[in-house]
Amino acid sequence: MPRWKLTIEYDGTGFCGWQKQPHGLSVQQVLEEAVRKFSGEKPSLQVAGRTDAGVHARGQVAHFDLERPTCPEEILGALNFHVKPHRVAVLKAEAVPGDFHARFSALARIYKYTIVNRRAPLAIDANFAWHVSLPFDLEPVCKAASLLAGKHDFSTFRAHNCQAQSPVKTLDFMEVERCGDNIVFTTGARSFLYHQVRNMVGSLVMVGTGRWSVDDFAAAFAAADRTRGGPTAPPQGLCFWKVEY
Repeated sequence: MPRWKLTIEYDGTGFCGWQKQPHGLSVQQVLEEAVRKFSGEKPSLQVAGRTDAGVHARGQVAHFDLERPTCPEEILGALNFHVKPHRVAVLKAEAVPGDFHARFSALARIYKYTIVNRRAPLAIDANFAWHVSLPFDLEPVCKAASLLAGKHDFSTFRAHNCQAQSPVKTLDFMEVERCGDNIVFTTGARSFLYHQVRNMVGSLVMVGTGRWSVDDFAAAFAAADRTRGGPTAPPQGLCFWKVEY
């Protein structure tokens, strides 16, 4: 049976997340319904990384199997037609080998988290960034962020209901850049703990706003204890950026 890989973009506002839920509309539900409408089949989409309610994606990847003979152009056109009016777009449809798996074949997942650092509230970016109004010092944040790269116990940044077997992960990088009022955190790893990115950002904001020193951050990280970490950054600033295979 042919296997198809989709690269997907979506605005997570108003969705209960990627995964189908008993209550609330999910991105997975919208896309699976679109596949059903054009093909008459009911495949289950497997995804590279589940996103929470309010989290966005620029380069999410999913795959599904389809018996119906088709081509990439037909899939692309049909899915983008049937997902309307939801803010979901299929950017690319590709035929892939049967052993390809959107989740298990992934070598790295890249996320970006955006903060808007200014006194005035957000209007246009309200659903796409975390508004931080306090003065923000980037230099200590970069020093603290550099401590995260490598293989560590990330329990300090692990949600209490995380189902991963181990808190030990290898973070490839955590970069922080500022352009005007925008502060963007970019991080990559093969896999992440539940809420790990948002919890790391929340703790780094504690450093940037002067409530923690770099040493405070290092001590919280070394404690391997979620109660020692900073707050969980809100979901709207997070974007699943791309997957590397």
